[in-house]
Amino acid sequence: MFEELNQINSCPKLFEFYTASELWTDEHISKQMLSFHLNEHIDVASRKVSFIDRSVDWMIRHFNIGVGTRIIDFGCGPGLYTIRLARHEAAVTGIDFSRRSIRYAQEAARKENLSVSYIWQNYLEFKTNERYNLVLMVMCDFCVLSPSQRKIMLRKFHNNLHPGGAVLLDVYSLAAFEKREKTALCEANLNNGFWSLNDYYGFQNTFKFEMEKVVLDKYTIIEADRTRTFYNWLQYFNPETIEREFTDCGFVIKDIYADVAGSQYYPESLEFAVVARKK
Repeated sequence: MFEELNQINSCPKLFEFYTASELWTDEHISKQMLSFHLNEHIDVASRKVSFIDRSVDWMIRHFNIGVGTRIIDFGCGPGLYTIRLARHEAAVTGIDFSRRSIRYAQEAARKENLSVSYIWQNYLEFKTNERYNLVLMVMCDFCVLSPSQRKIMLRKFHNNLHPGGAVLLDVYSLAAFEKREKTALCEANLNNGFWSLNDYYGFQNTFKFEMEKVVLDKYTIIEADRTRTFYNWLQYFNPETIEREFTDCGFVIKDIYADVAGSQYYPESLEFAVVARKK
C-alpha cells in the first residue's frame, strides 16, 4: 500500500505522459464533458454562451467573415463556434476527438440546415490538402500540448492556411501560473462522479514546474476492478514566449488581446489571445 500511495503522489517527468485519448473517448467522461460544454452559465469545457456570442460577433467584424470565408476550428467540441460562424455563410470545418461532441454538432447543424463539415479525429493526426482563411483553437486548448505537439500544430496551421491567412487562439498567462498552487487531494467519487459511473476513490495531485511554467493536474481514479491515471498538462505563456513559437513556424503576431472577443490586453489578465498571420 505504501508503494502504491507513493506512486500515486509522485510527479512524472515533464510531459512524460499524454492521456487525451483516454479522456475524450471514454463513454462516461465524454458524456460529462458534453454536459459542461452545453451548460450556458459556466466557463467549463466551453465559455458561457454570452461570451461565445460576443466572441463570434467580434470575429465576424475583425476577420471580415462572410460568404466564402473558409474556417477550420481545431477542438470544436459540440460546435458552439462553428454553428454560429456557419450562420454567417462561412465554409466551416470542425475537428474534435470526442465522437459524442461531433455527433451533437452534426445534429445541431442538420436542425438549422447548415452545411458544416465535422471530422472525428485527434487533431494532432489530422491531414488535409484544403486551405483556409482562418484557423481557430479556443478555450486555451493550445496550452494542453507539449512543446513538440505545439510545433506540430503550428506547422499544420501554416500548411493549412492560404497566404496571409490568420490564426486565432488563446492561452493561459504567467499571471494565472502564479495563482496555481501545489495540492494533494483524495475524495470518494472525486469531482462529483465525473470520472466514472461506478463508485471510486479519486486522487488529485497538482504539480508546478517553475522554470518551464507548466502545471500538471494528475488524477488517479481507483475503482474496484481497475485503476486509471489522467494527466492534464497546462503550459503558461507571456506574449514573448508565444511569439517565439509562432515566429519559429513562419508566422507574424499581429495583435494581442485579453481574450478571443477582442478585449484590450493587460498584463494582469489570466489569459490572452493572439492573432497571427502566415508570412
